[in-house]
Amino acid sequence: MEVLGGEGYESVPWDDLMMATYALEPDHATLARESMLQADGTLKYIKPKHGELADVAARHHDLMNRFMVEIRSRNYSYRTEQSYEHWILRFLAQHPDIPIEKLHAVQVKGFLNNLVIHRNVAASTQNQALNALIFLFREGLGRDQFDLGQLVHSKRPRRLPVVLTRDEARALLAELEGVSWLVASLLYGCGLRLMECMRLRVQDIDFGYKVIMVRDGKGGNDRRVPLPDRCIEPLRAQLDAAQQQHQNDLAAGYGEVFLPHSLARKYPSAPREWRWQYVFPATRLSVDPRTGVTRRHHLHESGVQKMIRAACARAKITKKVSVHTLRHSFATHLLEAGYDIRTVQELLGHKDVSTTMIYTHVLNTPGVTVRSPMDM
Repeated sequence: MEVLGGEGYESVPWDDLMMATYALEPDHATLARESMLQADGTLKYIKPKHGELADVAARHHDLMNRFMVEIRSRNYSYRTEQSYEHWILRFLAQHPDIPIEKLHAVQVKGFLNNLVIHRNVAASTQNQALNALIFLFREGLGRDQFDLGQLVHSKRPRRLPVVLTRDEARALLAELEGVSWLVASLLYGCGLRLMECMRLRVQDIDFGYKVIMVRDGKGGNDRRVPLPDRCIEPLRAQLDAAQQQHQNDLAAGYGEVFLPHSLARKYPSAPREWRWQYVFPATRLSVDPRTGVTRRHHLHESGVQKMIRAACARAKITKKVSVHTLRHSFATHLLEAGYDIRTVQELLGHKDVSTTMIYTHVLNTPGVTVRSPMDM
């Protein structure tokens, strides 16, 4: 630390450099769907690299490949695909001596009950496992008649989201600078999910109308969110720096960016166009493991998560704050400002207004504003 503490140490944007040191791995959610495609366009199931589940996947390779084809054809998110794969392999690992065609609802029921009775999992965890196994039997194995009977359900307690006050949000942002400040400001000022922010493209920023277009958000939907005035000039500066980096890549013979859903085949020149580049590009180039193409991807989300935690510690915020807390705070502060619940629902991209209603419980409701007799 004495070596790093010399003249000019404080002026170096260490947070931004730390954020930029992470490269996207081949199985990252941004890249994984395309990396599993073979040259002939068919899917190749990639089993886990090690552990008990890798052995299970090897024994049931054909079944897992069938599962992957079915879930991809229904355009489920990659995170859902990963979760379903995990629970299916866990279920198969518990019944190694039973052929798959002889597995029925009784084994599924026993597996789900065991999660609650012996492992005491949360209700959301049990529901996730249930949905994964129902998908396996109905879509992967074609068994429509699937009755679990009386299933022991884990209790679902109501959990209120952690929300920062306006002063806490201000203190948190004050501990950040450069790219890390801009990312956190967009998460709080626009209500973006972390990966929605990381995957922003240049063409998604509309300075004229002061809006950001969120493409292919949760559920595959697009939406518009307001661009905060305080972020306009820093965002312009970020785009200028990213464009200079892109020009350097082009001059060096690179300059391509990942495009999903076969857009690169439909528009061959698009991966090198400026408007398709990421707003927050990584500082390092990455090699596609399938095609060998060298591209520049977006910043890794883990760097942002670490920067937020470190900033909270410096701001002495004792709440259990995550990156998603900024999104919760965005919604709550809008409701405090008098915006209606439907407007907040649209800005958050919630499919059902009941999801947005959770933030009304965080506000100063009558039960909270009651004056304590201690203060009377």
